[in-house]
Amino acid sequence: MILMSEPLAFPPLIDDCWIITGPTAGGKSALAIELAETLDGEIVSMDSMAVYRSMDVGTAKPSRADQQRVPHHAIDIVDPDQPFSVACFLREAHRAVAEIRQRGRTAILVGGTPMYLKGVLRGFDPGPPADWEFREQVAADVERFGVEALRERLLQVDPLSAHRLHPNDVRRMTRALEVARLTGVPLSHKQMQFEQRRRPSECKVFVCTWPRATLHTRIDDRVVRMFADGLVEETEQLLRHYGTLSHTAAKAVGYNEAIEHLAGRLTLEQTVLDVQAHTRQLARRQETFLRSFGERRVLDLSEDASLRQTQQRVLELVQSTS
Repeated sequence: MILMSEPLAFPPLIDDCWIITGPTAGGKSALAIELAETLDGEIVSMDSMAVYRSMDVGTAKPSRADQQRVPHHAIDIVDPDQPFSVACFLREAHRAVAEIRQRGRTAILVGGTPMYLKGVLRGFDPGPPADWEFREQVAADVERFGVEALRERLLQVDPLSAHRLHPNDVRRMTRALEVARLTGVPLSHKQMQFEQRRRPSECKVFVCTWPRATLHTRIDDRVVRMFADGLVEETEQLLRHYGTLSHTAAKAVGYNEAIEHLAGRLTLEQTVLDVQAHTRQLARRQETFLRSFGERRVLDLSEDASLRQTQQRVLELVQSTS
């Protein structure tokens, strides 16, 4: 067993921060910019792919014009051939929020990456860095013996995590085994802070929601715009410059499909359809995850309301409970 010194845990960031979240293509960024201009605020991105330089089109990163309107943080801070963990994000988010507070301004955290949001709301103990050799060994075992054997192995090491996690969630079961192996402490024991939650009236956490059909239309339209704006060309430039994407950067929907197209394995039409389908699947996972947070107040955007009207609804909700 390789023992590693553990970094300090990160406390929650909801005492005086505004948090705007929701599924991809849900209008979070535009609403956050309106709020920031009203509240004299600055935006901290909670998007796990916006951290990467040169990955602009496929991540729907805020435009240069929007970043000039309102200061943004946690964007373009690492090259796409480098890994970037939840702990890396929280370190950057805590630094940015502290600086925003020192300037006497309001921090508005915006994005839909589930584990980033969970760390912001509940706090996070990062545990040891990823052991990629161990993860490859586990992946080989899963390929040989099946996912049930992985779950049985986790039941012996960390039964609480085994019962909490979906029996097919290979990634999180692997991480639980990894943490126990490297630290000697079950991951479930290190995540007790995740059980603590605030009432919605005690914080400013808002989830943008849409009717399913409307959201799917927004997603499909965004994907079409991404390809029109040069997603394939951007992917080609990334491969030419960096050679390959890191484990974390490669999770961005759109780039892997574009790589398949560049390799001649997918037509452009099929690539667009695949990215649309995979983005809809991502949105559904995000929606499921967000429903588990009791801190949230839901912004139903099914009505034809302007950004300014939606912002006013948010401000009135906060004023009514403050």
